[in-house]
Amino acid sequence: MIAAVLTACNAGDEASRQGPASADEAGGANPAPDASSSLPAVDQTAVQENTAGEAAGQEDTVGTTTPEGTPAGGMPSRQRPAPDPDPLTVAGTDGALSPDERTFFFFERPEHVRGLYVNSWSAGSRRRMAALTDLARRTEVNSFVIDIKDATGYVSHRTAVPLAREIGATGEIRIPSMTWLLTQLEEAGIYPIARIVIVKDPILAAAHPELAVQDTAGGTWADNNGTVWLNPFNREVWDYHVDLAREVAEMGFPEIQWDYVRFPDAPASALGRAHFPGREGRPRTEAIREFLAYSRAELSDLGVDVTADVFGVTTSATRDVGIGQVWESFIDVIDVALPMVYPSHYWRGSFGYQKPNSYPYEIVRRALEDAVERSAEMEGAGATRPWLQDFTLGAPRYEAPEVRAQIQATYDVGIQEWILWNPGSRYTEAALEPAEGFTEEPMVRIANEIIPVSRRFELFDTVTVVVDEDEGEAADSAQGVPDSTDTTSVRRRG
Repeated sequence: MIAAVLTACNAGDEASRQGPASADEAGGANPAPDASSSLPAVDQTAVQENTAGEAAGQEDTVGTTTPEGTPAGGMPSRQRPAPDPDPLTVAGTDGALSPDERTFFFFERPEHVRGLYVNSWSAGSRRRMAALTDLARRTEVNSFVIDIKDATGYVSHRTAVPLAREIGATGEIRIPSMTWLLTQLEEAGIYPIARIVIVKDPILAAAHPELAVQDTAGGTWADNNGTVWLNPFNREVWDYHVDLAREVAEMGFPEIQWDYVRFPDAPASALGRAHFPGREGRPRTEAIREFLAYSRAELSDLGVDVTADVFGVTTSATRDVGIGQVWESFIDVIDVALPMVYPSHYWRGSFGYQKPNSYPYEIVRRALEDAVERSAEMEGAGATRPWLQDFTLGAPRYEAPEVRAQIQATYDVGIQEWILWNPGSRYTEAALEPAEGFTEEPMVRIANEIIPVSRRFELFDTVTVVVDEDEGEAADSAQGVPDSTDTTSVRRRG
């Protein structure tokens, strides 16, 4: 296992922050990535992460390794209790549900979750949802990750959660009718997953600054990009998000996916001013573990799966890189972990590859092999379902061979589940297996060559240290140390 391999997180919700001019145009454009902020160091080694909607689009906008002892396909479906007979009513400027509007839907978990990230604008657009559900019908896709609250802090639907209404989180309704959306998904047989971003919430932080990370000099703390972060040690922060999760679970969402469930990724110089009330000397990993365990217990009566997006680095790093995520500290208190193993987010030298983005099969396979190995040693470990990259961030351009290579790598380590991330929710259909099966052998990028998938074992792992073509020198990969001259900027997620 390569302990110092550092991977970026989801690129995502940030991509969906800027809404389209109309609901019909939702998801039409892929927003430009923001520059990354500095990340905390591991022995002075920075970690990079890409946010969805952010870089290619995830944490704010995109696997599953099945541990030993877990049935194929991950966690089995659970019996869900009957819905509350009282209809949900939402008063005020957000409108109200009509008395005859459905308030509960039932979804059966597919044998293997193979999904797409759908940003809130696309989820609220009839045209875009028609296109995405048609894509699912034609291919192996059977699940959608739907934004319930992204990194803007806005709740996508007409929520009845009091705190959300109090702070103005209902000021930008992107999914006008959750009934309509869930009806479409139910009829299409698509499994919906509710994505909820936690610590990036400028609306809650502005309304209740006491819930944010505090500055030792007074007031709320902000990172070098001016971003204010919620305090993961604060129980009120936990309860607000659990309330949002309970609401959509009662509507019928069978899975709650926590995103940005972590501490700020910032350089030590900035974090030196950060104060976390309630910490009382406890490690960051304890706060993340306690929240995940708490949320699972609080939602247990609804029979939903509780899952979490995590940095790709967590599959390989053996200690906390500063964000509170260590594989062994969370994998046994969630149903599924979703590491963001985007090849474009790995530093030069990761796993011995000077240009990780050119080796999508190798990077994903090695990252997930570490996850499988570590989960096998943990009693009660949840499943693993990776976020995979369907966006371009640097060379080469990611098309069908690059995306399919990641999917094949996932299968080759024994994981049968995955989710693709694209901030604009536009996906490469040629990378997906048609519903009737492949009629031609798919091509994949392995060893930085485009080859038929059947030849993958001929080329995989033929080189252990790759020579940089531009600089003519071997990658310093032994410790996974990033090249200090690499100025690649990405937006982060996770």
